[in-house]
Formats: sequence, structure tokens, C-alpha cells
Amino acid sequence: MERLILPDIKDLHKLDVYEAHGGYSALRKALGMKPEEVTDEVKKSNLRGRGGACFPTGLKWTFMPKQTNKPKYLCVNGDESEPGTFKDRQIFEFNPHLLIEGTIIACYAMGITTAYLYIRGEYGKWIRMMQKAVDDAYAKGYIGKNILGTEFSTELVIHKGAGAYICGEESALMNSIEGERGYPRVKPPFPAQYGLWGCPTTINNVETISNVPIIINRGWEWYSKIGAPKHPGPILVGVSGHVNKPGVYEMPTGVPLLEIIYKYAGGVPGNKAIKAVIPGGSSTPILRGDQLEGVCMDADSMKAAGSAVGTAGLIVMDEDTDLIQVIARISKFYHHESCGQCTPCREGTGWLHKILDRFVAGEGTKEDIDLLMEIANNIEGNTICALGDAAAWPVQSMIRRFRDEFERRVARRTAPVVEAVSA
Repeated sequence: MERLILPDIKDLHKLDVYEAHGGYSALRKALGMKPEEVTDEVKKSNLRGRGGACFPTGLKWTFMPKQTNKPKYLCVNGDESEPGTFKDRQIFEFNPHLLIEGTIIACYAMGITTAYLYIRGEYGKWIRMMQKAVDDAYAKGYIGKNILGTEFSTELVIHKGAGAYICGEESALMNSIEGERGYPRVKPPFPAQYGLWGCPTTINNVETISNVPIIINRGWEWYSKIGAPKHPGPILVGVSGHVNKPGVYEMPTGVPLLEIIYKYAGGVPGNKAIKAVIPGGSSTPILRGDQLEGVCMDADSMKAAGSAVGTAGLIVMDEDTDLIQVIARISKFYHHESCGQCTPCREGTGWLHKILDRFVAGEGTKEDIDLLMEIANNIEGNTICALGDAAAWPVQSMIRRFRDEFERRVARRTAPVVEAVSA
């Protein structure tokens, strides 16, 4: 498949180079269509969100009310803080105008006059690069008043995050833009009814929006035939961990995980066996390395395997990996990043962290294994946002699929000490 989101074109981040390769032609085409026709094109393409939930993008756009006296907003979520995920910054750096073009098309389709691009605060370099691209697009009339001589006008504002993982959750992101603490909101009401400053708002991921110009240029029928039929299109997979060639790879959805690891990422150093993989960022359930046959990078295949595509941040762990240390480190992250609003998450993530630290220190007990599962089960589904689930799922899946790792750690602790008998 040709690379569509990150094509191998030198200096594509520069506006003149982007234009020379067909840049902003999709915007021109979209402005010649009716807004509902643009939405229908995206809906029929079956583009699904690339931020983790895999929700149909065109369907989400239809939730935006057509008749309202309030301003309407678009938030593009670039708060890329999920451990194992580093794809959005590739778009910021190498193809920022694709993202800008997709954002303006989305605004036109939904009648939005202001869009916010929310970028993770630690991404200083990429924030500067995106701001330069936005400034250049303003100067050429692709953003602002009467875009390309039409009656359509919209603004694009880059908002720098403040270093909180929780602000990747869509309602916490909106609170952050408003200047409030990044607390997730209780739903309903949903953002399309009551979002930024109480106005209708749509939130899409950076990679999701970057697919929009491709769909408009090539047509929904062409796009829908790429990759997995129920989850089509190109996808950016960030591969890290024990592989020879870590990096971000663009591919069709539905590529087998083993092909991603061995063909794209060059296999495991020393030809060691794969012990486990985390397929979609640290919040997605872990998979055993000996059960990867037939598991593919698309929503349905991952669901059938008991995990999720998530943000397609594939973390590979070889046979020598201490999985107890891995899950303890992940739990420490979610404990640290919990906003503290919900008791099950605020207290439960701390308990998970402390108990897993006991295992790392060689002090865990057999009872602690079941206690970890009980705590995780009490967190899951009992919080306002999905951070509680994100903390629970890795622990639950690690115990279900690697309980023997915990039991061996306990056995080492309880093994009797045999003293040498002197002659």
C-alpha cells in the first residue's frame, strides 16, 4: 500500500511542497460540495477513530446539531500521553498540513467556526512546528475569513496542554481548554450537546482527522477497500520494545501482529522468543507471545483476541522480560495520573501500585494475586472516565494470562532455605 498519511516526500511539512503534491485540493473539492455531502462521504468510508475507541467518525459528525444559536467547536486531540504511543508527533513533524486540511474540512462539514488543536505540553518542538504550519496556512487563505474566496470562515487555535495524561480524555480536554482543572465530566450530556463553554463540540483524534483529505480526494469507495472491511484505511502503528527496528510504520488495517513485528520492525534481537505484547498502548490488555497467530491490527480481530487496537502502540517483550516489573511500572503510571475525582480510581490505583511493588520486592503472597484481581474488578466500570478501566485492564489481563509469573514469584519467597551440612 502506498503511504498516504506519511508519504516519503522530502520537506512535505513546507506549504509549497505540500501544495505541489496536491495539498489543499481536498479542501477545494469539499468547499464545492454541500456540508452534509462531506459528512456523508466520511460516513460511507467507514473511517473509525484512531484515538482508541474506534468509533465511526462520520456518525460522530452527525451528532453535531445543524440548527443552533450557539457557536460550534471542534477539538482535535493531540494530547499523546499514552505510554507506547508516538504516532501523532510524526504527523506534526512530517505532514502538518494534512492535519490542518482535514481540520478545516471537518469544520466546513459541521458548520464549525473555531477549532482547537490540543497538543501535549511536553511536545514543545512539535507545537512550534505546528504553529509555523498554521501561520503559513493562514497567510495563504486556507484558514480564516472567506476561505478560498467562499463564504465559509473558520479559525484554528493551537492549545498547549499542561502535562496531565487525564486531559487526553475528551471532557477533561475541554475543561483544560476552558482554563479549568482537567477533571472528566459526567455524561450525559455529551459534548455534541454540551461541550466547550456549554456549546456543541466534536472531539476527534489527530490521526483520524488526517484521514479526511484522503477520503475526500480519493472517494469513500476507494478508501473503504483498504485493509480490514469493517475497520478500513491506513493506520500508523508505533512499534517499540524488543524489536530491531522500532518506529512508526504506516500500513493497511488488518495486518497480522507477527508480520508487523518480523516484517516491518525487523524481528526480535537475538532471535529470542516473544513472551508478550501490548498491542495498543499501555491501557490495552496484554497478549501472550505464543497466542499471536492470526491476531491482526484491526478492531474486530483485537476484540476477538481479548484486547484492543487502542492507539496502535505495539510494545514487544522478549522471553527474558520480567513481566512483574512491567505491570508494576504501568500501575505506577496510572496511580500517578489519576485525577482523584472518583474514589475507586483514586484509591484503587494506589492499592494496585503498592501490592505490585511488593511483588517486585519479592514480598508478594498468593492471597495478593486474588486481591489484585478483586481491586481491578472494583475499579473497572465504576469511574466517570475510562482511566479507571485503563488501570484495571492491564492488571486483569496480566493475571489471567501470566498468573504463573506471579505464582513463581510467590514460590521463590516461600521456598524453604536448605542449609549446607558440614562434613
